[in-house]
Amino acid sequence: MAGSGRRPEHRGPPELFYDEAEARKYTQNSRMVEIQSQMSERAVELLGLPEDRPCLLLDVGCGSGLSGDYISEEGHYWIGMDISPAMLDVAVEREVEGDLLLADVGHGIPFRPGTFDGCISISAVQWLCNADKKSHSPPKRLYRFFSTLYTALARGSRAVLQLYPENSEQLELITAQAMRAGFTGGMVVDYPNSAKAKKFFLCLFVGTSGMLPKGLGTDCANEEPHQAKFTNERTRFRNVKGKSVKKSRDWILEKKERRRRQGKEVRADTKYTGRKRRPHF
Repeated sequence: MAGSGRRPEHRGPPELFYDEAEARKYTQNSRMVEIQSQMSERAVELLGLPEDRPCLLLDVGCGSGLSGDYISEEGHYWIGMDISPAMLDVAVEREVEGDLLLADVGHGIPFRPGTFDGCISISAVQWLCNADKKSHSPPKRLYRFFSTLYTALARGSRAVLQLYPENSEQLELITAQAMRAGFTGGMVVDYPNSAKAKKFFLCLFVGTSGMLPKGLGTDCANEEPHQAKFTNERTRFRNVKGKSVKKSRDWILEKKERRRRQGKEVRADTKYTGRKRRPHF
């Protein structure tokens, strides 16, 4: 279940899709590396980790360890799980700092209760919605994953799972199984009005019902920013790619939001932010 910085086309199970050639190609793609780093940074930010001590995190669908690199840079420790041997081989060659485990998370998280201070996952959980074998039941596999993840996390911690849903039904299935397993929380959607920059983060709480973080780029949104609204109507989540086009409105809003998080003074967003000015002659 190798994490990726793009929405994967379903070509069979992930352990076959991410073969040796695909694993190396992905890890050497500078654009993919940058996207993965950005999403990892956002996921760790949403975890709300304490600043006074290092934490032990679980990386679900760790792939070649790109997310783990960011976790290590932040001074935390991590254990990564992935179903693709080829991806983990690349992680070993890259000499990542985390420990690695070859496993199918649809079979559960095999760690003692309360082991982890948090969990992140980058574009991996949607693979559990696919029935790659006759014995696979997506609802059962999702529930097994979430129920054992809930147990493996320390009370008061969070799991932040970035995913690329195919439609609203898939989002609802994933969220329902998480809540059934005992989690509270919901979907945080960054840049909900952008086809390119929109990102979905399932932010889950263990043992406490915390305040759901605000999605980025939602100041000018008319709809409720924090929660995904589930309907029976098929929703288009196509063209979900990485960062926004330079100098575009979304690019400017992302830059301003990053500076706000760094504690810098930034002008308020208005309807004129990012609007192109007419040339004067």
